[in-house]
Amino acid sequence: MRLPVMSYFIDRRLNPKGKSLANRQRFLRRARAQIRESVQKSLKEAGVADIGKDRKVRISTKGTKEPRFRLDPKAGGERDFVLPGNKEFVPGDEIRKPRWGEDGGRGKEAADSGDGEDDFEFTMTQDEILQIFFEDLELPNLVRTSLKETPRKSWRRAGLTTSGPPTQINLVRTMRNAFGRRLALKRPRAADIEILQARLDALERVTLQTEETRSEILALKEELARAIARRKWIAFIDPVDVRFNAFAEQPVPASRAVMFCLMDVSGSMGEREKDLAKRFYMLLHLFLKRRYDRVDIVFVRHTHDAQEVDEHEFFYSRQSGGTIVSSALEKMLEIQKERYTTADWNIYAAQASDGYTQSGDARHCAEMLNGEIMPLCQYYAYIEILDEREMEVFANEDSGAELWRAYRTVSALWPNFATKRIARPSDIFPVFHELFKKSEIA
Repeated sequence: MRLPVMSYFIDRRLNPKGKSLANRQRFLRRARAQIRESVQKSLKEAGVADIGKDRKVRISTKGTKEPRFRLDPKAGGERDFVLPGNKEFVPGDEIRKPRWGEDGGRGKEAADSGDGEDDFEFTMTQDEILQIFFEDLELPNLVRTSLKETPRKSWRRAGLTTSGPPTQINLVRTMRNAFGRRLALKRPRAADIEILQARLDALERVTLQTEETRSEILALKEELARAIARRKWIAFIDPVDVRFNAFAEQPVPASRAVMFCLMDVSGSMGEREKDLAKRFYMLLHLFLKRRYDRVDIVFVRHTHDAQEVDEHEFFYSRQSGGTIVSSALEKMLEIQKERYTTADWNIYAAQASDGYTQSGDARHCAEMLNGEIMPLCQYYAYIEILDEREMEVFANEDSGAELWRAYRTVSALWPNFATKRIARPSDIFPVFHELFKKSEIA
């Protein structure tokens, strides 16, 4: 009986002709950088509401081509052929090669000047745009202040086991156990049986068999029968050989972060200012919900009095009144002491205002920040919303309204306190990117 021989195929083919794996990897990195730059440039000119839509992105085709070596038809070399359908030349005609630059270039117009051969345009979905825009942003100084809570669990490798689903069979360890067991029990190999069978066939084909030959044939048959029986008795793979990848559910330690969003909704904040503030916080909310699984967001709006509200009321409800910024800071401290202790939570805050408050309140805000809030916060960002004329007047960052000047003194003492100004929707993306960019040290 002849047993089937198992074949093994090993693919040792090199990279395709004219291709290089390293070049392809460099091409992907180069193209990704161009896409990121194009997305950033496109978003600067768009509104936050447009971020939820698919967007066309254009990059240069020069960056999408894989580097390769080829002959330059203008610099040298000879070509002797006539293309099919040619009615102007016949084989043997000599054509003067144009000098470099005589043909006026190789493309039409550059990508920046309109549609041309150097443009490669494609559509990106909302998720792809957000991934590109948020990939280099991070909550600054997000450190693990506590590992007490384990809000989620994950499955991790936990060695091997003798039972499990078929999809989790560890083939390498199973075959290793089977091979060791076959060696220990001296299971005959298929090649050994083939040798015995070939020797037996050769002796049986002998015409004149002697007594010695018949004895050897009988011995070979007995040995072959024992080998076949032993091979059947000792299986190639036994259930005791099978091993499965084991997985255990383990808690994943995770720090907790809370983001306080403070916004002035008083009468001094017109519809334009409120709209810009809402755009900034919508972008911030979208960033936090996409980036982190365990981040609480607290919305606090204020006039002369501060209130904690839900997301919809924070962005869309209307309210009027005077302006006392310190009421929002007091409300934030009240909520923090009740629900978010510094031993268990990383605390962040973002505030938007037009810079106006009651006389003397700005100094009170600075005192609260320096004495109570900043020692608790990992990061505090203040956005002041001005009109374009005020932006020209307050071109120097050291000049501004009373609240801005007070907050500038706080930023001088605390490196994790940032202040920025915006006047147009196009300012939101650059300011947001500047506030939450990843630290170079990290």
